[in-house]
Amino acid sequence: MIYAVKEMYLTVQGEGAQTGLPAVFLRFAGCNLWSGLERDRAKAICKFCDTDFVGTDGPGGGKFDLAEDLAAQCMSLWPAGKGQPWIVCTGGEPLLQLDGMLITALKAAGFKIAVESNGTIAAPKGIDWLCVSPKADTEIVQLTGQELKLVYPQAENSPEDFEHLDFENFSLQPLDDDNQAEHMTAAFNYCLANPRWRLSVQTHKWLGVP
Repeated sequence: MIYAVKEMYLTVQGEGAQTGLPAVFLRFAGCNLWSGLERDRAKAICKFCDTDFVGTDGPGGGKFDLAEDLAAQCMSLWPAGKGQPWIVCTGGEPLLQLDGMLITALKAAGFKIAVESNGTIAAPKGIDWLCVSPKADTEIVQLTGQELKLVYPQAENSPEDFEHLDFENFSLQPLDDDNQAEHMTAAFNYCLANPRWRLSVQTHKWLGVP
């Protein structure tokens, strides 16, 4: 496996149930729901993605032949000797590349591993925090994890469609588009009426950090 990485950096988790957690973000290139190119957005399975995961030209990005080299590069971003290192593997779709060898290497380096996935690929063993974010018109095959985070609203997906799944936390995140204020109000009101769901706000965007 040659690991194609768009970018990696130290930041604070900005959304979901782990909001505020310092972590190294490892963003893999590539996704199975669209190409990432604007010219293809209209025919993409996921049309509302707001992340650049094309290529390997971001900060810390590149191609890595060895899992151990990638793990070492990630660990170089963590403050030495300061607390429990966390890494958030994201994308694109990280489970296209996150395999057993890389999980083993990241664990050996000292990381606890969080993953943000669209749920269309079964997760390998060894992940400490698995967040699944279902997208419209996809078949979810990963039915368990620590968090299910749903972008809201989606015409094709409703929160109640997922409440039977085996997740520890259920988060509702307002869709970030031209009607974001309206979506925030709708998500806020839904959580009040359905308190199993927690409101997830993208605080990193408010702070202007990655």
